[in-house]
Amino acid sequence: MYASFLRLSRARAYVRNPRAWRLTILCALISGASTNICAQSTVTWSHVTLQRAISAEGTDEQLSGSRACDRCEWTPRWGDVTNSGLPPRAQRAPWWSPVASLVVPGAGQVALGQQRSYAYLVAEGFLLLQAITAQRDGRRARVQYQTLAVDVARKQFGGKFPIGPWDYYESMEKFLESGAYNRNPGGAVEPEINEATFNGARWLLARETYWRDARVAPATSSDEYKRALAQYQSEAVRDDFRWSWRDAQLQQDVYRQTISNKNQSFQRATNLAGLVGANHLVSMIDAYISVRLRRFGNAGAGVGGVGFDGVETFLQAVGDPAAGRRQLTTSIRLTTRAH
Repeated sequence: MYASFLRLSRARAYVRNPRAWRLTILCALISGASTNICAQSTVTWSHVTLQRAISAEGTDEQLSGSRACDRCEWTPRWGDVTNSGLPPRAQRAPWWSPVASLVVPGAGQVALGQQRSYAYLVAEGFLLLQAITAQRDGRRARVQYQTLAVDVARKQFGGKFPIGPWDYYESMEKFLESGAYNRNPGGAVEPEINEATFNGARWLLARETYWRDARVAPATSSDEYKRALAQYQSEAVRDDFRWSWRDAQLQQDVYRQTISNKNQSFQRATNLAGLVGANHLVSMIDAYISVRLRRFGNAGAGVGGVGFDGVETFLQAVGDPAAGRRQLTTSIRLTTRAH
């Protein structure tokens, strides 16, 4: 094709057309340069003003040193040219790729030109969305059981219904009633004696802790009685938090289930947060290994006496197709070998 253009341009040159001379010179340059190009093993230098081609007969010395790219920090090696089969962009190995992957999973893989970057990014978005949803469900369940406690268990006692600590709502699961705080309103504190109630159980525990005999009361002026009473006063439910599920056991079962849902939602959010952190860490390790492999090859890519052959990422569908349930799973496998 170049020879045809050359002959055509020369023919037109004899007609004294200035454009023919320029075309003749250009075709001659292209024709002369094309003789040194081997299409099977060329490396294009995208960051050099004049693009050059490397012959397949070149040596290692010709492919290193001064011809390294000073922007992406990739120095080509003969194994990269002959064995990789990848375009030069996919051979880049910027040192900051692991840091980028630690901050944003998949960012380092994007800088390295790896398609598995999408797996990290999709996993990050999915996990964050699920964690946010779990947190929202947990907060919603917490409001539900607090509202149920006010509308059913505490409503009959009136008051302002302040919000109690978690231990308070947990106790409402286990006891049908809180019991009275003081059986002698307006006088000295007389603890609840019904041991089936929460306050009664607290008073029994205090007596067993400080009295010689929990069934025989010492003098109210004794140190034993005072210590037991002080413990009771610190643990018993006051009148403004008093509750009773009597004649409302069904609502108490709903209350228990709502608390269980809240616990599960917050636990799921915690687990998902851990997976988000793992996604950051795995993406960083993946980028680090890729950079080491590209810069130093298999012999130089290793930590603690273990060399890395590469990283494999694949997608696998799991679930029973007959049941109509499918789940997309991403697995990352680090292939290692001993030096």
